[in-house]
Amino acid sequence: MSDTTVRPLSKKDFVSDQEVRWCPGCGDYAILANVQGIMPDLGFPRERIVFVSGIGCSSRFPYYMNTYGFHSIHGRAPALATGISVTRPDLKVFVITGDGDGLSIGGNHLIHALRRNANMTIILFNNQIYGLTKGQYSPTSEVGKVTKSTPFGSLDHPFNPVSVALGAEATFVARSIDTERAHLAEMVAIAARHQGASFIEVYQNCNIFNDGAFQTLKDDPASNQIRLEHGRPIRFGPDHEKGVMLAEGARLRIVDVADVGEERLLVHDAHREDPSLAFMLSRLAHGAEGPAPIGVFRQVSRPVYGVQMQGQIDASVEQRGRGDLAGLLAGTDPWDVH
Repeated sequence: MSDTTVRPLSKKDFVSDQEVRWCPGCGDYAILANVQGIMPDLGFPRERIVFVSGIGCSSRFPYYMNTYGFHSIHGRAPALATGISVTRPDLKVFVITGDGDGLSIGGNHLIHALRRNANMTIILFNNQIYGLTKGQYSPTSEVGKVTKSTPFGSLDHPFNPVSVALGAEATFVARSIDTERAHLAEMVAIAARHQGASFIEVYQNCNIFNDGAFQTLKDDPASNQIRLEHGRPIRFGPDHEKGVMLAEGARLRIVDVADVGEERLLVHDAHREDPSLAFMLSRLAHGAEGPAPIGVFRQVSRPVYGVQMQGQIDASVEQRGRGDLAGLLAGTDPWDVH
């Protein structure tokens, strides 16, 4: 009798034979290793996983995953991923993009994929710079950023990617950091299992053109990482002595817990239908200069775009029968256009 035991997959099964070509020390290496490492735990067969990317350093990602992949054109990865997701609902679709690819030329595609709730997991690498094209300012670069394209300092107010996703009413929005291995793995796992559009912003270091952009969060994580946990008061600090409170004027304020008491702290509710509080949390820090929230900001349920579309198709077939596309194309009946 033959042995039909299926060997469990490991990280090595998701590592392709392609040479990884990023600058030594790039944060992309940490994200790649993390995603490859978490894949076996997700339980998706490799032949049903697709990674879609646009243009940029991060967009080399599909070459390094031993799954199906699509290196698409600049900014259009969410649109292509939507098509894949809708026509092949049996596939698990990931989109890999960057702050330039996803929020500049691709901003329109990104927000519409999120608002439609297409079934895909979007991981946006945010290094606050254009890396592939050698160091121009990006949509997330801070005001005053001196780069090759802004020698006198950027005048543009930057996007906050989490705020953008929440503004598009994405059903899952999270943030993590490239070097926070356990936390990033947890965010990817939760996002991948979410039904609908899930969005993760990853603070990622570009050690060549914007080194140390998120060093404050890495050097002193206890003081500067505000870890969001559903159902728990928002506290942080080496001894959890700091907290977040909803203050007068409908604004969030960082306080000393000893001064106000834990009962006055905001209890995080990631499942709240109204995204207003999640949006307020995203505005606690614009960038990573001081304490910044990481974790799941929002996780709610809403009908999935592909499922709704298939429902319309099924209803139409039931009412009218299946159309004959070949007959229509080969037929002689003309169209009258008035």
